[in-house]
Amino acid sequence: MIDLFYWPTPNGHKITLFLEEAGLEYTIKPVNIGAGEQFAPDFLKIAPNNRMPAIVDHTPADGGEPVSIFESGAILLYLAEKTGRFGGGDLRGRTAVNQWLMWQMGGLGPMLGQNHHFNRYAPEKIPYAIDRYVKETNRLYGVLDRRLAGRDFIAGEYSIADMAAYPWIVPYEIQGQRLEDFPNLKRWFESIAARPATIAAYEKGKAVHDTSAPMTDEAKKTLFGQTAAGR
Repeated sequence: MIDLFYWPTPNGHKITLFLEEAGLEYTIKPVNIGAGEQFAPDFLKIAPNNRMPAIVDHTPADGGEPVSIFESGAILLYLAEKTGRFGGGDLRGRTAVNQWLMWQMGGLGPMLGQNHHFNRYAPEKIPYAIDRYVKETNRLYGVLDRRLAGRDFIAGEYSIADMAAYPWIVPYEIQGQRLEDFPNLKRWFESIAARPATIAAYEKGKAVHDTSAPMTDEAKKTLFGQTAAGR
């Protein structure tokens, strides 16, 4: 059994996508990031960066004590190794999966996250920042579109690289993008959206929290006003 500490954000969705695809037993432990639950001492023992998602695997492959993992990319790698699925298989397959997973973790996620921040949450509209991150989002969409030319999925077969990238493309409209401008990406996106595991994962997210509700000023302060000294 796996405990998933979760909130329905792109990074949270990555893990439910895997768990649903693999059919692993898991229990969602909601971490309301707008209410500051990520700062709870018990959660910080699992996720010292006070970010979700995180997991605790009570049945690790070595049969030992429960294993806790934070950071969505690390969780996906762990789950792929645990199950022997979605990790790329042989040396060349794993290399392809891992480099595109790192591309998502180091580029697609952070840059699109800044797009979201300056477009939706910043207290003042800063045209330079908005333009900067909308253009970078467009560039990254182009990278992914070119990669998907002649491929069903990022690394050939469906993998953790796809699970990492897909949730960040879901809010493409608020990122100022049109899928029609990226035909390979659009085909890929629609095929993943139609997978039963994807539908199930997003339904579980809706049951935890309605992400369409406006973010309160207090929640913004909690999420965007952190320093080393705490909230």
